[in-house]
Amino acid sequence: MAKYRKLGRTSDQRKALLRSQVTALLYNGRIITTEARAKEVRKIADGLIALAVKEKDNFETVKVSAKVPRKDKDGKRVKEVKDGKKVTVYDTVEKEIKKDMPSRLHARRKMLRVLYPVTEVPKAGAGRKKGTKEVDLVAKLFDEYGPKYASRNGGYTRIVKIGPRKGDAAMEVVLELV
Repeated sequence: MAKYRKLGRTSDQRKALLRSQVTALLYNGRIITTEARAKEVRKIADGLIALAVKEKDNFETVKVSAKVPRKDKDGKRVKEVKDGKKVTVYDTVEKEIKKDMPSRLHARRKMLRVLYPVTEVPKAGAGRKKGTKEVDLVAKLFDEYGPKYASRNGGYTRIVKIGPRKGDAAMEVVLELV
């Protein structure tokens, strides 16, 4: 008996399809797909969420000082003349950062192996690069989904059948996070 469904694709296509669907599921919270795909995506997504639940509190808070460029009211760097050259003015700022413990770092890298990078585009400037920002899905897993599902022992996703697809009568389902 096979350990996974081949979904009628070559291995690289199948891996890319599953990665993109897992990324979409974790970013949006629900996706509509076929039943066979949903069952494969569910395996991967549940594994990632279980990893996030296990490692959610495994970090230490560290204070660091960083040099940050001073900015004016328009958000441009402030420059001053020193020895005939324009030099950017820097301020020293104390920050608290989360430093991952080794096992959490390993979990983070395992997640990054599966998830694609997601860029969020604002509604107003659709199609433009300005205003887009990279979404950190791994941080979302640790900070949002980890505490949310901490009391739950598995079963983080739900499959709801919505009927056959019009073109080929494949059973369509909604795969959503519980």
